[in-house]
Amino acid sequence: MLGDGVNKPTGFLTADTVEEGDWAWEKLGYVATGTDGGFGASEPADALIDLVYALKAGYRQNATWLMNRRTQGAVRKLKDAEGNYLWQPAASPEGRASLMGFPLVEAEDMPDIAADSFSAAFGDFRRGYLIVDRQGVNILRDPYSAKPYVLFYTTKRVGGGIADFDAIKLLKFGE
Repeated sequence: MLGDGVNKPTGFLTADTVEEGDWAWEKLGYVATGTDGGFGASEPADALIDLVYALKAGYRQNATWLMNRRTQGAVRKLKDAEGNYLWQPAASPEGRASLMGFPLVEAEDMPDIAADSFSAAFGDFRRGYLIVDRQGVNILRDPYSAKPYVLFYTTKRVGGGIADFDAIKLLKFGE
């Protein structure tokens, strides 16, 4: 999520962002909550609903929420107009929690809710983010460095980055 591409994959939170109304390719669109560091006082769940519908229907059918546990705690307290919680706990021990009918994944690397932070993401991450994993592990034998022992160095090449900027949307806690 936060990788800069130097000795690690590029994270999607390091991409350029733009408000959803001004969306352009090679930029991730976001929906703002309207309040720095939190949800709006009136109708706080509206930003979540706007985020769901900012994603095109083709991506929405496989979409997942992504946020850390502190953000989940704040979202879990949100209710609809009838007083029902938007968050639905898992129905079974093997099940997954859902938010507004979409599965939710806990990712501790996502930032906490703060002013102008992107603390929640929603999208089809299978289509939106590509992980490249080169097959095989390279092994280099070093018989000279630690005589009379032989050292082995192993390396594996992996990478990642945004493949489809239209498949992931962010929730910005700010204006």
